[in-house]
Amino acid sequence: MQPYELTLSAAADLIRARRLSPVELADSVLERVEEVEPRLGAYVTVTAEHTRRAAREAGKDIAAGRYRGPLHGIPMGLKDLIDAAGMATSASSRVRADHRAHVDSTVAARLSAAGAVLVGKTHTHEFAYGLTTPQTSNAWDRDRVAGGSSGGSAVAVAAGAATFALGTDTGGSIRVPAALNGVVGLKPTYGLVPRHGVTSLSWSLDHVGPITRTVEDAGLVLDALAGHDPRDPASLTTPPADYRPTEGTDLSGLRIGVPRTWYFDHVDAEVEAAVRSAIDRLRSLGARLVDVEIPMTRYIQATQWGLMVPEATAYHESTLRTVPELYQADVRILLEAGELMPAGDYLRAQRSRTLMRQEWASMLREVDLIAAPTLPATAVQAGQETITWADGTVEGVSDAYVRLSAPANITGVPSLSVPVGHDTEGLPIGMQLLGRPLGERLLLRVGHAYEQTRPARELAPVA
Repeated sequence: MQPYELTLSAAADLIRARRLSPVELADSVLERVEEVEPRLGAYVTVTAEHTRRAAREAGKDIAAGRYRGPLHGIPMGLKDLIDAAGMATSASSRVRADHRAHVDSTVAARLSAAGAVLVGKTHTHEFAYGLTTPQTSNAWDRDRVAGGSSGGSAVAVAAGAATFALGTDTGGSIRVPAALNGVVGLKPTYGLVPRHGVTSLSWSLDHVGPITRTVEDAGLVLDALAGHDPRDPASLTTPPADYRPTEGTDLSGLRIGVPRTWYFDHVDAEVEAAVRSAIDRLRSLGARLVDVEIPMTRYIQATQWGLMVPEATAYHESTLRTVPELYQADVRILLEAGELMPAGDYLRAQRSRTLMRQEWASMLREVDLIAAPTLPATAVQAGQETITWADGTVEGVSDAYVRLSAPANITGVPSLSVPVGHDTEGLPIGMQLLGRPLGERLLLRVGHAYEQTRPARELAPVA
């Protein structure tokens, strides 16, 4: 096994035991980047010189007994919405081509303090306003979409071009590409991870979180990210917990909600079969399955778009009027549509969210968490605009991909996407676990328990 193939936790154990140096790991990852990047396009920029310098410094610190923890010396990618001092934050857009960060975002600073080594900035769908990341190819099939908007981060992790990466999630943008590329994606509780220094899409829906190869790795990264920052008005003051999941697969006493509605409507048959099999695996570990009715389903998509569209347009008001020609056509259309949305629609979406949060809180008092598909379908062909379901219903790809992930953004509850298999074409399938606010420890425990019952996953077979 090459060092770039190691999970975060495995690499950390070897580094701590002085059996692998940060320089060896960084060199291996950079060689992998050079090998696969021409075919995948995960990175906006690769900071090879900085990466090697930081790895050497990490190695010196560890040798001197200044080991900072499991992220020390671990190569990572940052979505190109996240500021890192001295580097461009372009949001994968010509609009921000000249923007350079003067200071670290909170999350970049916390990862740096933990000793993580930056490999580079990963592609996003322009300004995170899309679900495919067209610049980047799926790690399992180059002719298919990577998912978005954190497509570059998910593909880099899936291909071994980063040991972990950060993404942002406004309507599913961590979980969508994680599911499509066979890796783990965690959208934390709203406000748990500060967003200071992160380019916004929709401030009341935006989240920052990790994309990793295992659930255990996600917990290790969340340990470094979580915690209050007064510079983010939404940042929670709740003390962070120890998020690394404990060993063991006993789920006795847990009540897992299985939706009767919404999450299994208009879902590919192979996706449904894989997710239901995974849910049955949780039952075999001792969990009790409980049927649940997802509340207010007819309002979910209208509420998501009713909040996101006007907030995004407000953020881009100045540049949309001065340099509209620099935006990609799909993003520009959405931003211009936001200018036409009546204020009353935005206020109704706000009220709908309040009611939805109350209804979800009531539902989650009856169960400990919910298990459901992350997405209704696997990765579509690049350029494909619609999906036709078995009953003849035609749905836009973006609507399909956001449909099952949006509730966690609207309500702010945590959601974890875990790989649960592949379809007959070899494309990854994801299951999401949704829990109560600040319920990350339980989600990670359940996801980790499920993971222990499956064979070790290999990296994507980049062709």
